[in-house]
Amino acid sequence: MKDNKMNDKKYVPVTDGEGLARVLEEARVAQKAYAGFSQEKVDAVFFAAAKAANRARIPLAKFAVEETGMGIVEDKVIKNHFASEYVYNAYKNVKTCGVIARDESGGLATVAEPLGVVAAVIPTTNPTSTAIFKILLALKTRNAVIISPHPRAKQCTAEAARIVREAAVEAGAPEGIVAWIDEPSLDLTNTLMKEADVILATGGPGMVKAAYSSGKPAIGVGPGNTPVIIDESASIPLAVNSIIHSKTFDNGMICASEQSVIALAAVYEDVKKEFIKRGCYVLKKNEADKLRAIILVKGTVNAAIVGQRADKIAAMAGVPVPEGVKILIGEVESTDKAEPFAHEKLSPVLALYKAKTFEEALDKADILVKEGGYGHTSVLYADQDGGATEKIQAFGERMKTGRTLINMPASHGAIGDLYNFRMTPSLTLGCGSWGGNSVSENVGVKHLLNIKIIAERRENMLWFRTPEKVYIKRGCLPTALDELKFVLGKKKAFVVTDSFLYKSGASKPITDKLDALGITHNTFYHVEPDPTLACAQEGAAALRAFAPDVIIALGGGSAMDCAKIMWVLYEHPDADFADMAMRFADIRKRVYTFPKMGEKAYFIAVPTSAGTGSEVTPFAVITDEKTGQKYPLADYELLPDMAIVDADLMANAPPGLTAASGIDALTHALEAYASVMATDYTDGLALQAVKMIFKHLPAAYQKGKDAMDSREGMANAATIAGMAFANAFLGVCHSMAHKLGAFHHLPHGVANALMINEVIRFNCADAPTKMGTFPQYAYPQAKARYAQLAHDAGFGGKSDDEKVAALIAAIDTLKSDIGIKPCIKDYGIAESDFLAGLDAMAEAAFDDQCTGANPRYPLIEEIKQMYRNAYYAPTGK
Repeated sequence: MKDNKMNDKKYVPVTDGEGLARVLEEARVAQKAYAGFSQEKVDAVFFAAAKAANRARIPLAKFAVEETGMGIVEDKVIKNHFASEYVYNAYKNVKTCGVIARDESGGLATVAEPLGVVAAVIPTTNPTSTAIFKILLALKTRNAVIISPHPRAKQCTAEAARIVREAAVEAGAPEGIVAWIDEPSLDLTNTLMKEADVILATGGPGMVKAAYSSGKPAIGVGPGNTPVIIDESASIPLAVNSIIHSKTFDNGMICASEQSVIALAAVYEDVKKEFIKRGCYVLKKNEADKLRAIILVKGTVNAAIVGQRADKIAAMAGVPVPEGVKILIGEVESTDKAEPFAHEKLSPVLALYKAKTFEEALDKADILVKEGGYGHTSVLYADQDGGATEKIQAFGERMKTGRTLINMPASHGAIGDLYNFRMTPSLTLGCGSWGGNSVSENVGVKHLLNIKIIAERRENMLWFRTPEKVYIKRGCLPTALDELKFVLGKKKAFVVTDSFLYKSGASKPITDKLDALGITHNTFYHVEPDPTLACAQEGAAALRAFAPDVIIALGGGSAMDCAKIMWVLYEHPDADFADMAMRFADIRKRVYTFPKMGEKAYFIAVPTSAGTGSEVTPFAVITDEKTGQKYPLADYELLPDMAIVDADLMANAPPGLTAASGIDALTHALEAYASVMATDYTDGLALQAVKMIFKHLPAAYQKGKDAMDSREGMANAATIAGMAFANAFLGVCHSMAHKLGAFHHLPHGVANALMINEVIRFNCADAPTKMGTFPQYAYPQAKARYAQLAHDAGFGGKSDDEKVAALIAAIDTLKSDIGIKPCIKDYGIAESDFLAGLDAMAEAAFDDQCTGANPRYPLIEEIKQMYRNAYYAPTGK
């Protein structure tokens, strides 16, 4: 076959840099044309090329052995067959052109594009099969390929390339799509690697290192030094004969072939006997010493023994062995680099180690892998049907090898699709970062493709979540509580409230009803305004001692928030508060996952003020008493199971509380309406809450229990606003209010009232420095949203600017009507104190959980300016 390629009159051999430059240019032209081929045309080329390679498997095998003087013809036939048939079968139906996957609902299209020109470096050990394999991968992926053969195998490799190229071109591929170097040299190979678009390198460590140093993307593979452990649970005949089958295959030239066998002491002699029985030769000590002398040359495997018969190698060492002996086995102890038997030998020569324990066997295998085959292949023979599950797991965890095989001949098992049909068939075996490679798996078509994603804008699924049950109307409390006995079957109730409500008898309607129902109860009434983590921990201890099956939170936001934290600590005593307080950008993707709630206790929230909406929200604000920092916690596991909104419980709320809580509810509605996460479901709630608050808050503030219709209107408005912001979330007004209250001890509602107008003005910018990030928020639209709300609420104005001004004016009037002062300064906060803490306060507000849903993403300096404006006067200093 040597002269067959010369019959191609069009072919001009590549023997120098000029010739290489020519075929590189031809390859680029061909690849550019080939890149436009359809999948159908590419598959026709792929089929024709694979078929031609398969038909030439025997003559190519003969040619390889004849030229290199290494290996076995019959085994090289198998390798050629594998490279054509198995590779074709694995990829014949794989899409590699254009759109290869589409997710219509997700708006994603996955598109495959070729890499360009592939520089394929071919080893002398597999000169035809590896060439076939790499050319077929390139053709399937619409790449051009230029082959750089090993100098000692240049003719057979070139012949394999010629056969495949002619078939590909006849099937329609462009001329020049496959080329090769006829007179390979280090300089030409280096030039090819530097000029190609990607390198597919198989060869010695020096060549692979050169590929990775070329400045081009490279897929190179490392050396193998495969250790095999034979466990005492293994089938000895299976293990030994699989090793022989693999190690004698092509005279041991496969890089994955076994280099060392580590037999457990309990089966060591049986393993030796089986090797001897099957035609292997165990060297005597002096014979092993003679073989040691020829295994290595200058620290690397002696090229003279690579791919040679065992008896020929023995003769080279001066060791008489029977003719036809299969493998030479040296019994050794050292795994050190100084031991020649511990190296990769690429020949039918094996090291045999004895291990007293499985752990010792793992240690030896680990060293052998690290010393010479990091990332490549390792094998364990053990009972895989349950008898050695733990050992198999330990082996898999310990070995740093890309192919960690169980009960397989290494040479055949590692290349895939023979002893495990799920493994990718390949003649290029990556070793990952362990072996200094870019891939750790069997190389396939995916490694020769650029994958690009065409992504259409899509909005993720949104939600609307509320408590399972929300009971409303004055006087509904006792009727709602009937469910505890007659529907839910509860036995023990734990009431959480504050000392004022407890001492004033506000909790008595609940405890009296529980008595009437025959439900045992206990009350924790130590919650204070701005509840602390220490308070929640104290309450959780009381919960654990009492072990209730229902928790009833009675009060304003403080009592309900503290009760929620107590609930978490009761159900999950080991829950970490710092983890619960962890910030998130998307509640569905947060790092920390809240534990499942409700396993021990049902949670009922009963508000006594119209403001926080905590009875229907997944939020809780708690203060770390050690640092003074307020933490808004958020997770739908914190959502109460039942809310009972009975305005009779709010009849005696003092004017100051009515004002602060009422304006808090207004900011909830306003921020939910402007939020980047607002939806049609939350907009209606937010708008209705705004209307109700402007209608009912002044009367509720001024007349108290003499205006129960307004009290009930405010109770419902606060809960409705709560449902809106429970799903749309809040914004930077609440972020700033949280920190203003924490730094200067202002009531939360008052802090919101002082900041809301500044935030509305800030959000209304037509060209904000940065806008909020959320897929449904397409462009800055806060001004239009506020204007629409103002219009629907009947505040007047013609243009958007006028409507927003009318909204701000209405808020100012409302604040004045309920006794809220115009600016921060009016609350007795010294200017020096305010300015001294401004930087820290602004940064803390920026990092608050509420900031992320704001329609305009604030810079810290912008937050500082809003604080300054709010301190001096509503319109700034």
